[in-house]
Amino acid sequence: MTLQRGLRTLRTAMIAVLGTGLLAAPVAAEELLATRLGELLGQERQSIGVVPSARLSALTAPPRTDAADTVVAPSGFAYDEGYLASVPAASGGDQWQCLAEALYFEARGESVRGMFAVGEVILNRVESSSFPGSVCGVVHQGTGRRYACQFTYTCDGNAETIHEPAAWVRVGKVARLLLDGAPRSLTDGATHYHTRAVSPRWARSFPQTAAIGSHLFYRQPTRTASN
Repeated sequence: MTLQRGLRTLRTAMIAVLGTGLLAAPVAAEELLATRLGELLGQERQSIGVVPSARLSALTAPPRTDAADTVVAPSGFAYDEGYLASVPAASGGDQWQCLAEALYFEARGESVRGMFAVGEVILNRVESSSFPGSVCGVVHQGTGRRYACQFTYTCDGNAETIHEPAAWVRVGKVARLLLDGAPRSLTDGATHYHTRAVSPRWARSFPQTAAIGSHLFYRQPTRTASN
């Protein structure tokens, strides 16, 4: 800044003058300092005056936190229909779209708790080193390979078409809440689930963590790399 440079110059000059003995009294030094400081402040004000106001505001504003990078648990969160109905219709990017689609095709007929439980499994997988590191990666893992897909709807041969708009709005809210920091406390870290109508082989060796609606939930043993 101009003021800082000016003060450094003034200080150097004062030291030089005092060293010569030309200023015999401290009062004279103070008067000279006040005069020079006034001149420098005037120059500083002139410099600031030519800076556009928008630019000046940007330079002087405190640092901002990008809300998109901050995960905050939803206020007043509850696993009930009343709370979900009070939440505005949601939207989002690719990760929201993938999570909402998975909830629609896998859990749209479930209770609020049931939908959140399925969503927990997907996000728990995202955080596990045994699975892809994104929602879309988890949801579409194995898609296109016979008997290799992780979520049946991605490889059952049926078109993934949304026929129930109200159910889509509902699961979209759940997906948004989960991505925005809703608690994941229903399934105790589950990474797998299946409906009560089937009994997959892997379920015999995986510890069951929860039973919610039509699904049973399991946590993958640490020694197992896949199901």
